[in-house]
Amino acid sequence: MVKLAGKEVGQTGYGLMGLTWRANPPSQEQSFRAMRAALANGANAWNGGEIYGSPERNSLHLLNEYFTKYPGDADGIVLSIKGGFVPGQMFPDGSEKNVRRSIDECLKVLDGKKFLDLFECARLDPKTPVEITIGTIAEYVKAGKIGGISLSEVNAQTIRRASKAHKISAVEVEFSLWATDILENGIAQACAELDIPIIAYSPLGKGFLTGQIKSFDDIPETSFIRLLPRFQRDVFDENLKLVKEVEQLAAKKGSTPAQIALAWVRAYSGRDGLPIIIPIPGATTEERINENMTEVTLSKDDVAAIDEILKKTTIIGGRYHDAGMALCEL
Repeated sequence: MVKLAGKEVGQTGYGLMGLTWRANPPSQEQSFRAMRAALANGANAWNGGEIYGSPERNSLHLLNEYFTKYPGDADGIVLSIKGGFVPGQMFPDGSEKNVRRSIDECLKVLDGKKFLDLFECARLDPKTPVEITIGTIAEYVKAGKIGGISLSEVNAQTIRRASKAHKISAVEVEFSLWATDILENGIAQACAELDIPIIAYSPLGKGFLTGQIKSFDDIPETSFIRLLPRFQRDVFDENLKLVKEVEQLAAKKGSTPAQIALAWVRAYSGRDGLPIIIPIPGATTEERINENMTEVTLSKDDVAAIDEILKKTTIIGGRYHDAGMALCEL
């Protein structure tokens, strides 16, 4: 077990995907089954967002409903919530006024049914110094209204600046077999130096590394990943080569590609001076969560073999389109 915001969590968390980036979110019943399965499997680091959905209906509303039905689960879960955007828009506003609005709204919707362990602005506001944003959140920590502060998609310099303003409990960044940037751009190094755990979102490459998406046409028409550069028709087959390599190793191990991808992320946790890394795969069904939480052990030779595959593999296209990448400090 490792600690996050002062509480013990499993090596794998759960991206609260019940209402995230989906035109047709699953039913409450299905979401609750998935959430219960996550907790039963030891995935007690839950990650959601005010930005996942609309101001009227987002992750926090689902959480309120869940903890109304299962109040006994609240204390065992470490909850991290992303906010700090302009209400109803996908653009950051890290000003004191908006950060207060965002945290207050999150606390209002949770309605005391679950303590907010970590709050993070989903992206850094380029117009507001990070010290102001962090200082504002810190007031809520000091008042005992939230447990700690996380950062999301920020670079090493910002991590260090923010840490001088207040203790940072976690840094959330994308990390997977096809998003290894943090190993070279100083982010992992900075987190290790400052003893900050990394929360690895999209450890399954937004579903690509599961092996379930064989062609562009397999992506649901309502899915936002249809818009992402790495999923486009002209690069799809080239990027799929990595998945095929993972599938071959999975077959040898008697596991699934998703399990291999998650095992590789976990293998990097604390390795060679790296920080603790907690992957948070998103899932909407009990079956998928049970699959993700079935741990596969990779030997040193397995990890080395995968690393060699990565060295000779070129992923084509950015993680997001240009506008999206402009909000990622990498």
